[in-house]
Amino acid sequence: MDKQAIRERVWDRLEEEGIARFPFPPHDRIPNFEGAPAAAERVTETDVWDGAETVKANPDSPQLPLRRAALRAGKTVYMAVPRLRDRRCFYELDPAELDDIEAAPAVSNVADHARQVGPEAVGQIDLVVSGSVAVTEDGARIGKGEGYSDLEYAVLCELGLVDASTPVLTTVHERQVVDGPESAAPGATVPVDDHDVPMDYVVTPERTVETHSPYPRPDGIDWAALDADRLAEIPVLADRRPE
Repeated sequence: MDKQAIRERVWDRLEEEGIARFPFPPHDRIPNFEGAPAAAERVTETDVWDGAETVKANPDSPQLPLRRAALRAGKTVYMAVPRLRDRRCFYELDPAELDDIEAAPAVSNVADHARQVGPEAVGQIDLVVSGSVAVTEDGARIGKGEGYSDLEYAVLCELGLVDASTPVLTTVHERQVVDGPESAAPGATVPVDDHDVPMDYVVTPERTVETHSPYPRPDGIDWAALDADRLAEIPVLADRRPE
């Protein structure tokens, strides 16, 4: 199966089996799932969590419990502005400056609580949290298909704010682990592209998998993979495009 076929299989299973949680339907998004808070709690028990002061996190619903946990623990959280549409393309959530830690990291509220900054103001990132539609036990990840998560990582990498030593993790339901025992797409092989960012940890409500991923990380922006329309839509890329 190609990536889209795997996405469709996972989305369908999550919906059909009552695993999906609001927002509905799970299709065409990073799907929320039953047990997301338990997966977040499991992340907080890891060494990479304990060692992180600054977390770059995706804005999707299944990772909201983890963003809240980060703020409660005194960690600064960065979330990308949707579609990287502004030059100041990250929201900075500093728990010391927030009146409502529970509300602030929700995607519907973040613009009202965060400071909007450009990537140069972000500083060193200690942990990257990604949302996934599907993932493998060796760290191959499938997002919802728009590529923004990988682009955000690439921008930070270009600026030296993340590198090959920065841990990257995702929280998912067991059904989303396509080579796991409860796979929604048994037998599927996840194709890995050069710009894909592999996961170091896959965390479900039941277990934490350290992937020891064999896949190399991108070391910056793959300019050849970006067409003129994408560059025009994302100022932070247009500003950095090599001559």
